[in-house]
Amino acid sequence: MTLRLENRVALVIGAARGIGAAIAERFVEEGAKVVIADREVEAGEATAERLGGQFTQIDVSSFTDTRKAVGIAVAAYGTLDILVQNAGIYPWTLIENTSPEEWDAVLGVNLKGTFLAARAALPVMREKGYGRMIFTSSITGPRVTSPGHGHYSASKAGINGFIKSAALEFAGYGITVNGLEPGNILTEGVKQHRSEAFIRTMQEAIPLGRLGTPRDIANAALFLASDDAAYITGTTVVVDGGQTLPEGKDFRIKPDA
Repeated sequence: MTLRLENRVALVIGAARGIGAAIAERFVEEGAKVVIADREVEAGEATAERLGGQFTQIDVSSFTDTRKAVGIAVAAYGTLDILVQNAGIYPWTLIENTSPEEWDAVLGVNLKGTFLAARAALPVMREKGYGRMIFTSSITGPRVTSPGHGHYSASKAGINGFIKSAALEFAGYGITVNGLEPGNILTEGVKQHRSEAFIRTMQEAIPLGRLGTPRDIANAALFLASDDAAYITGTTVVVDGGQTLPEGKDFRIKPDA
């Protein structure tokens, strides 16, 4: 164990379960102290207890809540070194059926939440001259999309644009800003809400032949949070098993084999 995050303090938003919980767990394994922020109280408290961290309930679309979460990290551990904004919602609705209210809700959590988390963490990181901001984007929006994800795609593409602007503005403060673009990840929600047949079709579209795991995303987040990525800012890491690479359906070297 290298303890790449020893003595670092991380706030991970959207970490009650799934990818966020895996990121928080990976950080703790590498020596970090963590604050878990999530709207799900029971699951969030359980994750925080398991990892020996703090928990706070949060609506990431509320500036009051994001500032409170940062304040809890500082009160508990004295500072904040790493921010991960992983919270997101993804209802499936065709554009022609999407109400303005649903549009606002998706962008409020996914895109506005990214902005508010950055704004809340910035004063602490700016004062100490150090920080790592990591935002969970997606391959959906910046690179690919599918019917029913108009609002989700717009929000994730927006996150990528925000990452570039924030990286440029915060560079002088010693803060790096980067993102993660997960592909299809086998989370608890996918297992619960998708059939085995559907999961198999997803796997068939991935050159590496499997869905990703939350741990796959957590490993990428760890890299961006560590000093190994000290000279990387304003970019995203695609973690998709090669899903976005093929030009067509028959992408294997021997498609008939």
